[in-house]
Amino acid sequence: MRKTRRGTAQAEEFGRRVRATRRIKRVSQEKLGELAGLHRTYVGHLERGEVNPSLYNVIRIAAALEIDPAELIRGLRP
Repeated sequence: MRKTRRGTAQAEEFGRRVRATRRIKRVSQEKLGELAGLHRTYVGHLERGEVNPSLYNVIRIAAALEIDPAELIRGLRP
C-alpha cells in the first residue's frame, strides 16, 4: 500500500470521490455529517484522506449521498 504525506493513496482517492459527489449534490460537509450521523470535522478528515473509514462509515456516507457504496470504492487497489 502506497503511503503519502497524509495517509494512503486509497484514502485520499476515497476522499476525492466523497468530496466530488458531495459538491455535485450541493451538500455541505456539515449537512453530509448530519445525514450520515458523523461529525462535520470527520467528513473533512475523510475528504483530505487523513483517516481510513470503516466499512460501516463508508455505507453511512454513501447512503447520505444517495449512491451505492461501490461508487466510492470501485477500482481502489492495495
